[in-house]
Amino acid sequence: MARRFASSWPLTVKIPTLVAMLMVAVSVLVSQQVLSRLQATQEKHLQEMGNAYLDGLSSSLIPALLRHDVWEAFDTIDRAKGMYRGLAPAGTIVLDAQAMVLAASDPRAVPTGLSLPANVAARFPPGGGFLAEDDGSRAYLSRDLVFQDRTLGSVYASFDTSHLAAERREVLLTLIASNAFITLILAILGYLVVKRMVRPIRLLSDHLQQSASSDVVPVPAEFQAARGETGRLFRSYGRLVDAVRERGELAQRLADEQRLASLGRLASGMAHEINNPLGGLFNSLDTLKRHGDKPLVRKATIALLERGLGGIRDVVKTALVSYRTGGECRPLQPADLADLRLLMRPETERRAITLNWTSELADSVAVDATKIRQTFLNLLLNACAASPNGSVVLFSARQAGTALVASIDDSGPGLPAEAARFLTSPDEPRSPYEPEAGLGLWLVRRLVAEMSGEMEVETSALGGTRIVLRIPLREQETLSDVA
Repeated sequence: MARRFASSWPLTVKIPTLVAMLMVAVSVLVSQQVLSRLQATQEKHLQEMGNAYLDGLSSSLIPALLRHDVWEAFDTIDRAKGMYRGLAPAGTIVLDAQAMVLAASDPRAVPTGLSLPANVAARFPPGGGFLAEDDGSRAYLSRDLVFQDRTLGSVYASFDTSHLAAERREVLLTLIASNAFITLILAILGYLVVKRMVRPIRLLSDHLQQSASSDVVPVPAEFQAARGETGRLFRSYGRLVDAVRERGELAQRLADEQRLASLGRLASGMAHEINNPLGGLFNSLDTLKRHGDKPLVRKATIALLERGLGGIRDVVKTALVSYRTGGECRPLQPADLADLRLLMRPETERRAITLNWTSELADSVAVDATKIRQTFLNLLLNACAASPNGSVVLFSARQAGTALVASIDDSGPGLPAEAARFLTSPDEPRSPYEPEAGLGLWLVRRLVAEMSGEMEVETSALGGTRIVLRIPLREQETLSDVA
């Protein structure tokens, strides 16, 4: 949990935090070494002062031990305590050769003539030497009193070392305060330095995030002119932006060319569709010239001319509506789909393709009619281009709730995987421009995206590809405002 939380921190926080943690670790080690060295120095100094204290006592206590003079021993202890106030002697005990107490600075706790109490003897190191308590409040020192190679007794001394422990605590608090201050200053400096260092990376990251939701934007020229790795990074990003823009312009040009190519194919079919009734029209004119004086012939011929010219007018009208740019954004009518079917007739007749047409639209549908017609026409031309001669193409359109649902099935070998990903994945940047990928796919995806629609690519029951479109319905006010 902590690792996942820390991984979300920015670099401007991670690096100063790491520096602060390292500083704390170093401070702990340094403080421990300083305190250990200070304690060792204090104990060494205390031991030297204690030995000096015992040296002074020894020279004065030996005569009293030789004479077993208790009062002289008491007097020596009292005088020594006054002379070594800086050493802070807490207690002194003198034992004779039989290990009996001769004198003590506190005779009530350690009576004269008795052996040294076990609890008192346990505080001193065995065999003489120096010993300090763990809490630092007391230190103990003992020594045998020897005269002419004869042990006359021993002396035990304890010292108050609480002031030394207090000094170590003050040093510890000073170290903590100074290290905390230095760590805080270094963490702030580290934050400012890292923030300045990652500023170019953050700027580049902001541009990349902006590019993901809109057009790519180059960084300002002053950043690209910077020296070092930052400048090279920005210049590389600038070249990437130029390449992306060039590719977008190329994709737009290719889409326009594909649209014109599909229009050319459609124009060829229109020419065929118009040329068919022209022969009959000329024959009708010839009939009028020869037999125009006959009312029945004239009436029948004029009706034939009207139907032929009306058919040509319908073909031209539907073609113009399909490729009209701009203008009013009107809802889709059932007649629009009938026009599409009429536009596809030359292509299907030329390829002997059976176009099974199913439309359940009985009234207008609140979608952009122009964009829907262009989308359906491109997909139908693709389906016919992918299907072999004499095969079947299916078209179906219906309103399902708040969406227009349409499907187009072909009998071809199937849409390439790259083209399918391009149609169904909004984040797919590559557009399949290969001829076998079909015409107008880029235009189809763009039109569907503009209508907030979705596409699915499936396997058709005919053995080819089935493309399903779902276009959400819009309010009538929205359609009228788009114009």
